[in-house]
Amino acid sequence: MKQLRYGYVTGPALGILWTFVIALTVAIAMSFATGSAFRPSILGALVWGGVLGILCLPGSKWLPVLGTLVVAGVSLVGLGPIAIGSQIWPVSALIAALATAGFAALGLRIILADVTLGAINRHVFEAAVIRFLTGFGYIFFSAIVLIPFYVMVLTSLKNQAELIQNPLDFSVDLSKGWELFRSYDELFTQFNFGTYLLNSFVISVLTVVITLLFAVPGAYAVARLRFRGRAAFSRSILLIYMVPMIVLALPIYIAFSMFGLRNSLGGIIMIYPVTTIPVALYMLQGYFRGLPAEVEEAGLMDGLSRLKVIWKITLPLSLPAMASVSLYVFMIAWNEFLLAFMLLDDPSKFTLTRGIASLNSSEIPRQHLMAGSVIATVPIMVLFLGLERFMTKGLTAGSVKG
Repeated sequence: MKQLRYGYVTGPALGILWTFVIALTVAIAMSFATGSAFRPSILGALVWGGVLGILCLPGSKWLPVLGTLVVAGVSLVGLGPIAIGSQIWPVSALIAALATAGFAALGLRIILADVTLGAINRHVFEAAVIRFLTGFGYIFFSAIVLIPFYVMVLTSLKNQAELIQNPLDFSVDLSKGWELFRSYDELFTQFNFGTYLLNSFVISVLTVVITLLFAVPGAYAVARLRFRGRAAFSRSILLIYMVPMIVLALPIYIAFSMFGLRNSLGGIIMIYPVTTIPVALYMLQGYFRGLPAEVEEAGLMDGLSRLKVIWKITLPLSLPAMASVSLYVFMIAWNEFLLAFMLLDDPSKFTLTRGIASLNSSEIPRQHLMAGSVIATVPIMVLFLGLERFMTKGLTAGSVKG
């Protein structure tokens, strides 16, 4: 393979870029955590990132450590890749300096694992660039997810005076103890959030049950049975998602008002499965097609009816897919807002999303809205993380015909 002279610039160039990314990340994290002013230094990253890019090349165990200590030291005096103000608490300044230097050196040690200072081939160069982009991607997308969640949680732990004094201070005073959770206590004691939680849970569970009752036989029929219009029906299952829900909002509102279903949990339970059955049908039919037809044919030859084949053979084999569909449908029902906002007016029948919308008022402190958002987010997040492996298995199991 042709040798290129990229090795002379790869280490310093990636060192500069990676050090600036780490300095920016640490500056944002420390600013949120302490409420003090941290910011990345372009000049510092340009100088010390290039130095770290050379010191972290393979061949020495101690040069990266030396580089880490030097960069941390110059950061403390204001000349490093992260600018630390003189008014910042010394412990916070030390943590920021060590985190910037340490994570920059550690990352560069991994990124530049195969790079030498001399000529390198294109494969080594591209591998180093890919490792840098991978690391940057992890940091970037983690920040997109974590920063809003962090701001939401920390805002919910503030009181009105603190928010007015400094809305951009997202540090937390742990000395307050249980007083930090005052907003959550007031939500349940004054704003009826226990009822909202119960309503959302019952509606979501019933939506899952109703969806599966319709989706399982429908998906099985599309996957296994032969009937007129089967192909057209299979292709048109998701057509409902081509029509924006806002277009259907007025007809649904008028129809529910005429039949007395508006402002009732029964009406919500009726309309939610309409939005979830198509996607459940689509997901399950692909899985059913992937199951060996010979197993079901053997059951039919043993005298089982088609329904018993579904109940005793197909459904036990489809548990991963049904778990993933159930989780997905539950999340859709739990997070649905438009229909609940449009159809529910009685606070005793609010779902969680409708209840949170009622907190968006100038008369209600902002920390209550953030606390309500945390209450709505955490349960579904825990459920998803706990059942993620089932969802992944169910979504991929039908992708290859067995």
